[in-house]
Amino acid sequence: MSAAPNRRTVAVVLLIPVVVTIALWAFAWPAARIAPRDLPVGIAGSAPAADRLQQQFEQRGDAFEIHRFGDEAAARTAIEDRVVYGAVVITSKGPQLLTASAASPMVAQLLREAVTTQALAGSQVQVTDVVAAPAGDPRGSTLGASILPLAIAGVAAGSAVTMLRLRGGRAAGALIGVAALVGITAAALTDSWLGAITGDWWTEAGSLGLTVLAIGATVAGLAALIGPSGVGLGALLMVLLGNPFSGITSAPELLPRPVGAIGQLLPPGAGGSLLRSVAFFDGSAAGDAVLILGLWATVGLTAVLVGGRRRPSAATAPAPSAPEPALAG
Repeated sequence: MSAAPNRRTVAVVLLIPVVVTIALWAFAWPAARIAPRDLPVGIAGSAPAADRLQQQFEQRGDAFEIHRFGDEAAARTAIEDRVVYGAVVITSKGPQLLTASAASPMVAQLLREAVTTQALAGSQVQVTDVVAAPAGDPRGSTLGASILPLAIAGVAAGSAVTMLRLRGGRAAGALIGVAALVGITAAALTDSWLGAITGDWWTEAGSLGLTVLAIGATVAGLAALIGPSGVGLGALLMVLLGNPFSGITSAPELLPRPVGAIGQLLPPGAGGSLLRSVAFFDGSAAGDAVLILGLWATVGLTAVLVGGRRRPSAATAPAPSAPEPALAG
């Protein structure tokens, strides 16, 4: 038996456990370490009472990032602009907690528990959901589950372009076409049918499509530059790391450092944040996510175009000329 098959067998035996280990680490570790880390929350009201409340929050170390507001109206505006996840308003009738379950049902529940059982123990707290999650998805389950199919769609698009040996403009056109159709289809399912997102329909479709394009272009670009192994690298980056690091099912500030920050720099995390902004907050705080997705898509498409010029496919490469027959002597 030749040495090459033996090496391939050993590579398969070793590679699969490594991939599984990475997947378990990427998905299980952040989920097992959910806790607030510099979670932005607001405090509004009279200075002495607000100061005491801030000190109580600060006793939890770096769990919360405190923002001070002059009154309830300013705190509500900050929540609607996605500056903070919630706020405690000190009033003459007692504390009032403002939350935004649309930003993260998990964070809304965490703030409710923190305020009622710790920060203001023994007080009757009125809770107001300023930006509520839609009735079609009150727990955010559908939104949280939407990122993985988008990542798979992007990886599938990049893989198909590579396998079909599409190059240059054809490859870029195929990636854009797939992204557009997936965005429209996904918006039809999540908005029109399930009612899980409730923003402007075409803006949601564009956000979904841009996420798929950023992922698909990255996978195809890597494959165009370094060969078929780029598909595996892209899948590892987008699915095994990008999806669990996205924080879409909880919040980036609840993930271990620096996972939350890294996740927002990858297309799945940026796409999840963008979709949440356009679906529930009229596009507030969407700029960074659009920029990140646009950069991934642009760099990926550029790599596809450049790689197409550098590496012509075997199907289009000129065939070697046959040797001329020897002349009879």
